Amino acid sequence: MPTLVVRLERERARALVRAGFPRRKWKIITTRSAEELEAVFRRVLVDAALIDLGAPDEDIWKAAAFAAEFPSTPFFAILPLRPTDTPAVARCAGLGFIDVIVEGIDDNGARDLVQPHAFSSRFQQALIDPPHTLALTTPLQKSAWEVVVAHSGRPVTTKELAKAIGLSREHLSRNFARPGAPNLKRVIDLVRLIAAAELAKNPGHDIRDIARILEFASSSHLAVTAQRIFGTRPASLARLRTTDLIDRFAQGRTRSRR
Repeated sequence: MPTLVVRLERERARALVRAGFPRRKWKIITTRSAEELEAVFRRVLVDAALIDLGAPDEDIWKAAAFAAEFPSTPFFAILPLRPTDTPAVARCAGLGFIDVIVEGIDDNGARDLVQPHAFSSRFQQALIDPPHTLALTTPLQKSAWEVVVAHSGRPVTTKELAKAIGLSREHLSRNFARPGAPNLKRVIDLVRLIAAAELAKNPGHDIRDIARILEFASSSHLAVTAQRIFGTRPASLARLRTTDLIDRFAQGRTRSRR
């Protein structure tokens, strides 16, 4: 489920979130201060953030300012959109907010406004087709790729992949790495590190945060994996595009060394 972090003050905004983002489909993390919101970003992969700006105080604006610190996550404001709210909307735009959810107008469509911009949605859309340099052409390979990408950098085991596809783990591993194609474990690491590279572009994240969010054993584990998959240090991930990372991976790093 996608993760939604919220900073809400008014019951009207809480009701909008409850109706628009049912807990059976979204993981909702409620925060009571800007400090709590920042702490969530440092430990969880956040898909989107909603900030109640109907009656903002200093702490609410402090929470809103994290839109500039974590641009990989889309921020949305919840507002009645009264004439007096115009300065708040302008300030949100300056902070990098994606959009405004208007009470009484967007209640039923709030999820449709947020979903396409969510981190996981954008990640999957960008990688929905396997890059041709990876030579993943069979139906089995494409199905496995889709499941890996759907995790958006979160860890996934070969056992979980096999179950999702409806095969045994042995059959999946053996038939995935056909001649010219990478090992399945390497592909999983590749996708996780592409997500790490996206998070590394956030000024508010450091390598320890990213390792924690994507559930690497430690920042050292993340560093070793980046060196093995891309031949680079984690500090360099932020300046590399996804196409650069895939090209590095395809140049002799697709299979484990014997």
